[in-house]
Amino acid sequence: MIQSVQYSMGIIQDEARQLVQKGVVGRNQPIYVLCQYIPAREWACVECVLENNDFLLRDRIGDLLGREDWEND
Repeated sequence: MIQSVQYSMGIIQDEARQLVQKGVVGRNQPIYVLCQYIPAREWACVECVLENNDFLLRDRIGDLLGREDWEND
């Protein structure tokens, strides 16, 4: 049995933040590039969570991450 992840806004933001920190995606890229890193069968759920939180797939990943604290400033 395949177990699916229950996506929440926090989980999506954490996943996006990790991808940005690894340099896999950029903060200025649209949110829809994240679909490459989330299983296709779960992407519809992610889209719903984003829509419910007033995000569009064309919005920037940086907007999704919101305010970030920098430790080395």
